[in-house]
Amino acid sequence: MFSTVRMSRMTLAAPVDAMADIVRACSDLGCVHIEDYTQFEEGIGVGHAIQGEDADKVSAFLLKVRAVRSHVSVFNSDGPMAASSAKAMSETLESEVDKALACIEAIREAESEIATLEDQVRIFEKLAPLNISLDLLSGYTGVEVYVAETANSSKASKVFADLKDDVEFMAPAGLVAVACAPNKAAEVQMALAELNAKAVQLPSGEGKPAQRASDARAAIAAAESAVESNQKQLDDWAEQHGSNLVIAEEFLQREDAIFTSPTSLAVSNQAFALDAWVPSDNSETARSKLKNLVSHLEIEEHVDDHHHHGDHDDHHAEPEPPIAYQNGSSAEPFELVVDLVGRPKYGTFEPTSLIMITLPLLYGLILGDFGYGFVIVLLALWLRTLPFAKEPMGKNATTVLLWMGIWCMFWGFVFAEGFGFIWDESWSPLEGFYAWTKDLTYGFKSSGIGKALGLGHTYVPFHRADGALTDYVLLSVYIGAFHLFLGFIIGFFNVMKGHGIVAAFFEKGSWMMILGGGFLHIYGFMKGNNELLVGTIPAYVLVAGVLLLIVALAVFEGFGWAGGIIMGPIETFGLLANTLSYLRIMAVGVAGVKIAEISNTMGFASMVDAFSAGDYLLVVVFFLLWIGIQTFAIALGLLSPTIHAARLHFVEWMGKFYDGSGRMFSPLGGQPLHVEGKA
Repeated sequence: MFSTVRMSRMTLAAPVDAMADIVRACSDLGCVHIEDYTQFEEGIGVGHAIQGEDADKVSAFLLKVRAVRSHVSVFNSDGPMAASSAKAMSETLESEVDKALACIEAIREAESEIATLEDQVRIFEKLAPLNISLDLLSGYTGVEVYVAETANSSKASKVFADLKDDVEFMAPAGLVAVACAPNKAAEVQMALAELNAKAVQLPSGEGKPAQRASDARAAIAAAESAVESNQKQLDDWAEQHGSNLVIAEEFLQREDAIFTSPTSLAVSNQAFALDAWVPSDNSETARSKLKNLVSHLEIEEHVDDHHHHGDHDDHHAEPEPPIAYQNGSSAEPFELVVDLVGRPKYGTFEPTSLIMITLPLLYGLILGDFGYGFVIVLLALWLRTLPFAKEPMGKNATTVLLWMGIWCMFWGFVFAEGFGFIWDESWSPLEGFYAWTKDLTYGFKSSGIGKALGLGHTYVPFHRADGALTDYVLLSVYIGAFHLFLGFIIGFFNVMKGHGIVAAFFEKGSWMMILGGGFLHIYGFMKGNNELLVGTIPAYVLVAGVLLLIVALAVFEGFGWAGGIIMGPIETFGLLANTLSYLRIMAVGVAGVKIAEISNTMGFASMVDAFSAGDYLLVVVFFLLWIGIQTFAIALGLLSPTIHAARLHFVEWMGKFYDGSGRMFSPLGGQPLHVEGKA
């Protein structure tokens, strides 16, 4: 649950002639992650891709499939297909892919033609005021013709006054056209410069510019029609063959990986060696599959040597096992969230199952509106009906969104908030219910726990932006302290597993002492039990923690004593900032409540007043205002609480224990998403 799949190191050697059969057998296993060979030695290098008609055909067809996929948005809505069926389907799909490529090429050519014609239209429209056939503007011997744009065409007569006997010119609005003998070219160019004229590139051909522009527009319309027609054919093709295209791409990628896999192997003239990882649970299956094909086979489970800081042994050159998750179906969607910060280092804590609870919980605690949560749930359910949700990533993303909406509804029920309305005050059907829940939970504030925590207004309904605002602040801080302490506990066990209990005590135990001692000391100050700057047992624990942190930084982290003494106290204030960062739960939550209140005050209440007054035009105006602000609040509620809940996890919490340097487990042939079994 909190660890990744155990991995075993597999090494095998065999004659070069058996390479093709062995790599295909590894692909059929679907659990062999090959390490690239990088330690080149004399007589040993990497292999060459397997050559042959099948390899060339697969490579060429894969290029075509990828070209089509880059132009169409398709998803596999039909579910996985057996490899044998995928192979047969791919063989018949190629002719259909060629049809799609023909449409794509026709679209590309038409779009290129449109761009060219649009450039011509711009030039023809510039020349149209001359009303001269294009063939009259060029092709003369002994005559130079200049056509230029200028905003000063009205001044042309004055500028060309001294040349009026040597040139012929026209100056319609915005243009100047000049014909002259070659020996007057320099003077003409100087005159055009005086007019700040910009030369126009004269197109070839015949006919007047206005007619040519009209012809070009007609050609553009025809090309646009061709684009529209071919795009419709392509869209129809994608709707009909989209699922098969996705399946074929995965199948071809798997086959291509088999043909190119020798480029990752150590190969000599006579033999080759393969270095790989397999899940330990699949070790015996791999051994049974490969033992009769190879000359040498060794599979051993990876064992961490528990090295300590400062060691520089050869194990640093050895690759770490790749990371494969082993979560249940309920936690699996949240692997998408963990992957945003990288996979965990092998042998360390894998937090997906915790994040499955804490991320949507904190999100809901921030947004905390039943109505908005209900909208988010409906949005997630609608997204799950779309084709992209059939893909694993789309399905996981919509599941995460669904859980965020559900937790938002839960906290909205606790806060008695729905679309910004306070239910126990504004919705009479629920007033009695919340009166009952208040009586039921009212005793908490006078209980020992309630008094100890200072939560004097904590009951259901919990009016977080009104009477219980102080409790909301305290609750945010308590959650932050608990969340961070949990992170340090996880970090303690991570370090203990990798470097021993002494290193764990100094590196993470020091932080637990700082957090626990500092929290209890400030708690005593807030309760009036002690002054802020006075010696208490928690304060002494905090100071001891800082001293241990200095040792940890100096000895275990390699900062040296000077660095440890300087950085230790500074890092301590960083922890205070981390804890106070959880106040964003309260700050963003209250801001959301106030935006919703503005919507209801300016929009809904005004709409009701206008309706009562019979001013139905204002009813429409205020209704649109209310809906507009509510829509903004929901959009903001999707964005802002998500960002802040993610930050509290990725920065504040996971920074206390998480090492995201793990590599994804990538078995030869890829993870089977759309193609099952072997061909």
